[in-house]
Amino acid sequence: MSKKTVLAAAFVAAAALTLSACGSSEDSAKKPIADVSVQPKTKAATALDQPFTKPNLVLTDTHGKKYDLRERTKGKPTLIYFGYTNCPDVCPLIMSNIAIAKKSLPKADQEKLQVIFVTTDPERDTPSSLGSWLKQQDPAFTGLTGDFPTIQAGARQIGIGIDAPKKEKDGTVVSMHGSQVIAFSPKTDQGYLVYSEDTSPDDYTKDLPKIIKGETP
Repeated sequence: MSKKTVLAAAFVAAAALTLSACGSSEDSAKKPIADVSVQPKTKAATALDQPFTKPNLVLTDTHGKKYDLRERTKGKPTLIYFGYTNCPDVCPLIMSNIAIAKKSLPKADQEKLQVIFVTTDPERDTPSSLGSWLKQQDPAFTGLTGDFPTIQAGARQIGIGIDAPKKEKDGTVVSMHGSQVIAFSPKTDQGYLVYSEDTSPDDYTKDLPKIIKGETP
C-alpha cells in the first residue's frame, strides 16, 4: 500500500471516529470502527476505494411499519444519515441542506432519490415524533427507528460511530453520533461517497445529479 493510500485511509478512519457537535467525545470514539482506503477527495465528497456494503438493517418507519433497508432501497440512489431530532444544530442543518439541494433536481430524479434518516435516540424518537420532524425538512424523507443495539450495529457497518443517549448534569439528553452522510450507488448498492457535516447545499446540488446515475462527482 502506498504512503498516499495509508494517509487517505487514516483520514477516513479519523472521520468515522469523529462524533458530531451534538455532544462531547466518549471512550467509544477511541475504538477503530472501519478499515477503509479512499480515492482522492472530490470537491465535496470523499470517494471510497473499498465501498461500504449497505447496512443490514430492519427497523420501523414513521408509519410504524417494518422497513428492510436493503430491500426497500435496492437499485436506488440513497443517502443515509444517523442522527436525532433533538439535536440542536448538526442534524437539522444537514437534513435541510440535502432538502434544499433535492428541490433542484427534476421531478423524476427527486422521486428516485432515497434519503434515510436513522435515529440514534430511539427512546425519544418514536415513529410519530420522527415523522413530524422530518416533514418539516422534506415529507419524502424516510425516518427509521428501532432498538438502540440494532441501530448502533448498523451504523458501524458503514463506519459511523454512535453512543447510547446520555443525560447531562443539566438534565438535557445528548446523543453522540458520527455526522457523515454516506451516498449509495443505484448501480452497485454500495456506499461509495462520504460527505461531512460541512457539505453545503451548493455542494449537494452539484453532486446529486451524478449520484442519481451512480457516478462519482
